[in-house]
Amino acid sequence: MTLIPGDGIGKEITVAVKRVAQALNTAIVWDEVVAGQEAFDQTGELIPQDVYASLDKNRVALKGPITTPIGHGFRSVNVSLRKHYNLHTNIRPIRVLGQIPALHRDVDIVLFRENTEDLYAGVEEQISPDEAHSIKIITRQATERIVRAAYEYAVANDRHSVAIVTKANIMKLSDGLFLKVAREVAEGYPQIETREVLVDNMAMQLVMKPQQFDVIVTENLYGDILSDLMAGLIGGLGLVPGANIGDDIAIFEAVHGSAPDIAGKEIANPTAILLAFADLLDYISLQDDAKKIREALALVLSDANNFTRDLGGDLSTTAFTDRIISQLLK
Repeated sequence: MTLIPGDGIGKEITVAVKRVAQALNTAIVWDEVVAGQEAFDQTGELIPQDVYASLDKNRVALKGPITTPIGHGFRSVNVSLRKHYNLHTNIRPIRVLGQIPALHRDVDIVLFRENTEDLYAGVEEQISPDEAHSIKIITRQATERIVRAAYEYAVANDRHSVAIVTKANIMKLSDGLFLKVAREVAEGYPQIETREVLVDNMAMQLVMKPQQFDVIVTENLYGDILSDLMAGLIGGLGLVPGANIGDDIAIFEAVHGSAPDIAGKEIANPTAILLAFADLLDYISLQDDAKKIREALALVLSDANNFTRDLGGDLSTTAFTDRIISQLLK
């Protein structure tokens, strides 16, 4: 199993995963490789060849947060890996755990985000020193694939509705194509209620009444923004995992950043990476272990004395992991 600890707090939270995996007596053998800022400082490469070699061999990976400079320098490692391996389906479950301080208690939404195109394809051109263009790419193939994945998930998991999110009233060609293809796919799932929501309205509706949504499917940029908004509803990015799924390869991750300002202070919350690990275990057919992790997290987070600093408590990363493991061993 490939493990990419990442930058900043990545090493601290991935240690928590390794300890939990050991407590569960899983047969996982970690193939740990370095990517991101640390790799760049050491080798001059963001993604050294041994990272690709490990991923090519193992086909499943867990990745910690990786630092990306804003506005200049190298492109995101996350985007590069998604493009290289065509990790077309991004899944982000947004659920309230235990008794964490959340704006809304009864939120249970799964967001499907197309992961390879849109503005994140990175097709840009400098017209002049004072003008730059970014080209938005939407294709039928990628749209059909992500929308079908959302509806198949809804059917398999007894979900009742799928909301298709675009800005097709303004971007009539690109978003218009996404909506057109999504409607065609939706016709094949008459048992699932389909809603069409403009992205700005969706942002408002999620803040006011997120309970009305079940499964959301959308384009790359909208999905990135909305998933962060949704994380804010349930207590923050420290509680949200992400899955990047391709045809025969998958990379699971915590969706929060590398938080270099708190790196090494033992105060990072490992919940998101532990949930990502649970999703990984589901993917490799170790559902019982995945269930145990989620149940342990829910029980531990039902007591405010177990909260890390981001949730208003003072428990360290190691102490929090200790309590998860103690719960697993009961």
